[in-house]
Amino acid sequence: MLLFRIAAKSLLNRRTSVLLTIISIAVSVALLLGVEKIRDQAKQSFTNTISGTDLIIGARSGSVQLLLYSVFRIGDASNNITWQSYQDIAGHSRVAWTIPISLGDSHRGYRVVGTNTDYFKHYKYGRKQPLVFSAGNEFNKLHDVVLGAEVAKQLNYRLGDELVVAHGTGNASFAKHEDQPFHVSGILEPTGTPVDRALYVSLEAIEAIHVDWKSGAYLPGSGGDKKLVAEELQPEAITAILVGLKSKVSTFQLQRAVNNYRKEPLLAILPGVALQQLWSMLSVAENAMLVISACVVLSGLFGMLTVLLSGLNERRREMAILRSVGARPAHIYCLLVMETCLLTLLGILLGTGLLFMVLAAGLNLLETEFGLYLQLTWLSLHELGLLGAIFVAGLCTGLIPGYRAYRYSLADGMTIRI
Repeated sequence: MLLFRIAAKSLLNRRTSVLLTIISIAVSVALLLGVEKIRDQAKQSFTNTISGTDLIIGARSGSVQLLLYSVFRIGDASNNITWQSYQDIAGHSRVAWTIPISLGDSHRGYRVVGTNTDYFKHYKYGRKQPLVFSAGNEFNKLHDVVLGAEVAKQLNYRLGDELVVAHGTGNASFAKHEDQPFHVSGILEPTGTPVDRALYVSLEAIEAIHVDWKSGAYLPGSGGDKKLVAEELQPEAITAILVGLKSKVSTFQLQRAVNNYRKEPLLAILPGVALQQLWSMLSVAENAMLVISACVVLSGLFGMLTVLLSGLNERRREMAILRSVGARPAHIYCLLVMETCLLTLLGILLGTGLLFMVLAAGLNLLETEFGLYLQLTWLSLHELGLLGAIFVAGLCTGLIPGYRAYRYSLADGMTIRI
């Protein structure tokens, strides 16, 4: 206890350099924990994007590519699925429900998803959580549109507002379907998934807005002057299908049947397996971030070691006085180690507090600007383990100046060489 009081008072006497050392360690600890939290929660959000869907079916390509464009709205499909093939799959005896998806249009950088009302009934995310409307309801009329939570918030749309869909998926498009504007019929609750960043219209609406389009160009009147009726607008092709089965046992049987489908080349993937493949591809970047953060922590500890070693020579007289009043070399050794432990512990506490303050202040900014949906949660066991490792590393750092002080004799402090 006496050594602890001496160590605390010694640090207090050198408050400026000690404060800078603690801040250096705190920043590196906050960075390491921040990276770890973002990595962990991004992975959690990633795997919670889709739930309860047994198979995803699209044109034959790569499984990761199919997952990216059908679930995450990233990239484009290499080909479409004919409506006849969709009907064959939907009518299969093992299939309980299907969600057809048609992509290719956008609105101010957000993807427009053509689907049917089964999307709102069967699509699940997280732990099989269903989609919930925060306002309005699903599309009932031909030109109704349902908005994801982020789309409504960012573009400040309300129920009944009018919007125009653009042809293509670019952020800026000059080819717009201005002749057929949509009206907002519903807005979904936030899900923290790509669902929030899309607009949903009926498959018939997708057909309707392309009536006067030929080869990607708008040709007024080319579709005739017949009044558009939803029941008569049957899609010719869709982009992907989400499938739910009556029994999980038949998953591989249907997957094999789809992959061997003879009328056109199709690919059926298991969402969980494809998600693992995708995350393993991203693990390189994930590990790189962790290594960079660990290097920052090490640099903070080396900074503390530098401060202690550089101040050791100035503290020779202090050590000699302690020795003259009965302190043994082992006491001096423990004193130096205790000081480094105190510095490391204070740096860890300050860094953890700093992280929580930054997260509490920046959650909305991360969500709106970067699409990162983080939650303010307690430290996990893994994160506590990282803090323990930092403390041990700090303790080991203190062994070096402690050993040097241990070797000083009483005469070293009384006759300091300049």
